[in-house]
Amino acid sequence: MKRIEIYDTTLRDGSQGEGVSFSVEDKLQICRRLDELGVDYIEGGYPLSNPKDATFFAQAKELTLHHSRLAAFGMTRRKGISAAEDVGLNALLASEAEAVTIVGKTWDIHAREVLSVTLEENIAMIAESIEYLTKRGRKVIYDAEHFFDGLKANREFALATIKAAAQAGAVLICLCDTNGGTLPSQVQSGVKDAMAVVGIPVGMHPHNDSGLAVANALAAVTAGAMQVQGTINGIGERCGNVDLTTVIANLRLKLGYDCLEADSLKHLTEVSRFVFETANLNPVNNQPYVGVSAFAHKGGMHVHAVNKMASSYEHIDPGEVGNTRRILVSELSGISNVAAKAGRKFNIEHDRTALRRVLEQVNELEAGGYQFEAAEGSFELILRRQIGRYRKFFDLQSYRCAVSRAADAPPVTKATLALTAKGQQIHSSAEGDGPINALDGALRRALEPIYPAIAQLHLIDYKVRVVNAGAESAAKVRVVIQFRSPEGIFGTVGVSENIIEASWQALVDALEYRLIHDEELRSTPKPAAADNH
Repeated sequence: MKRIEIYDTTLRDGSQGEGVSFSVEDKLQICRRLDELGVDYIEGGYPLSNPKDATFFAQAKELTLHHSRLAAFGMTRRKGISAAEDVGLNALLASEAEAVTIVGKTWDIHAREVLSVTLEENIAMIAESIEYLTKRGRKVIYDAEHFFDGLKANREFALATIKAAAQAGAVLICLCDTNGGTLPSQVQSGVKDAMAVVGIPVGMHPHNDSGLAVANALAAVTAGAMQVQGTINGIGERCGNVDLTTVIANLRLKLGYDCLEADSLKHLTEVSRFVFETANLNPVNNQPYVGVSAFAHKGGMHVHAVNKMASSYEHIDPGEVGNTRRILVSELSGISNVAAKAGRKFNIEHDRTALRRVLEQVNELEAGGYQFEAAEGSFELILRRQIGRYRKFFDLQSYRCAVSRAADAPPVTKATLALTAKGQQIHSSAEGDGPINALDGALRRALEPIYPAIAQLHLIDYKVRVVNAGAESAAKVRVVIQFRSPEGIFGTVGVSENIIEASWQALVDALEYRLIHDEELRSTPKPAAADNH
C-alpha cells in the first residue's frame, strides 16, 4: 500500500478558528494524543508570533514522541535583509523542532501588493530561507500559499516559486488552497503540474470555504500527492481546514492507502472528542465517521433493516473508527427501535405488547415537547415503568426557589424542599449559583446521607430549548441535562412552561436512574472466588 503522510496543524492553523484558544498544557496534551494516533508531523505553532508558542516548544523538548515529528511554522525572510539576519528564521532554529514548515507567496498579486516586492525578490526570499534552514540541519517543508489561485493568475511565476523551493533543499512542497475555492478537478491538474517541475514529493493543504476540503484532499492524493495537511475536526479560520478524521478514514477504508499506525484507526473517535473537549467546542453530531450521530438510526424501517444486516444502512462497521451504533427512539420510531434500544437488556425484545406500550408513551410525550434522542436515562425510566422494573426512592412534598438581589450586589439564590424518603420527613435547603444549582444542592443534601450513591452522579452539560416559540415568554421549554456516573454518560429530559420545573424533572430522573442501577448492581450475586486448592 502507498503511504500517505498525515501532517497535523491543529495546534497552529486550528487555533486560528473562531472561539479556539489552547493553553500550553492543552497543546502538550493534544500533542501526546496525536503522537499516540500516529500522525507523521505535528505542527506546534509559530515560535515568533506569541510567547505561548515559544513556551510550548521549550516544554515540548521534554516530550517523548514515538511516532510523530514536531514541526515549527514560519515565513520566508523579510525583504531587504539576509536569511541569517531574519529574527523569524532564527526563532525557528531556536525552537529545536526537527522539521520546519516555511510558507511563501505563490500568487503574484500577493508578492507585489502584500509584500511589496518584485517577483524576482520573492523567489529569492523563498530559496534563501529554505537554504539557510536546510544547511543547519532542519527538514524543511515548503507551504506554497495560494498555489491554485497563483497558478490561474500567473502560471509561470507560481511554478517558478515551488521549483526554487525544491532546488533550495525542501523535502516536500505542500500546495495550499488557502482561500478554499478550488474544485477537485482543478486540484488534480494543479498537483500534476507541480509534480512535473519539482521532482520531490508534494502535499495538499485544503481549506473548506467551498465545502470541498475533503474532496480536494482525496483528489490531490489520487493525483500523486504524498501528504495531507489538516486539523482534527476541521477546526480553523473561516470555514475551517480539512477535517483529518474524515480524510484519514477515507484514505484507509475507502482508498486503501497506508497512513497512521496499523491499529490506530480505532482511536480516531476518541481523539476527535478529546480535541473538541480540550478546545471547549461543542462536538458536531453529524460529523462523518466520528460524530455521535454518524451511526445513529431513528427511522423504524432503518432500524428494522440494520438489526438484520448492519451494512444495509451503514457504510462501514462503526468499530473500525472507534465509534458505536446508536438506536434512537422518537415519534418516527417503530417497535424495532424500542426493541433494539432496550429490549435485550430487559429481555422484552419479543414482547410486542410491552414494546407497543412504550412506543405509544414516547409518541404521546414527544407530542408535548419531549425528545429522547439525547435522554436515554429518561427513556429507560419510561420503559421500566411499563414492565414493572421501576421504583421511587423519594416523594416530593414541596420545593421553593427564591432569588434576591440588593443594589450593587450579586444575586443570591436559595432553594428549600420537603420530601419523604424511607419513611422519613426531610427538609433541606441550599444556596447556589442560580435556582437549578441550588435545587440540586438541596436535593443532594437531603438524600446523600440515605443514598450515598448519589455522590457519584456529576452534571456535565445543561441545555435549554424553547419548544413552542409562538407562545413567546410563556412558551414551554425543554431541558436536557447530561450526567456522568459509574454507568457512563447519560442524559435526562424535562418539559414545562417553567424552566425550574423542567429542570427538576430532569434532575429527578437522573437521581432515580443512578439509584436504580446502583441497587441492581449491589443485588446481583457476585461470582464465587476460584478455589486455588
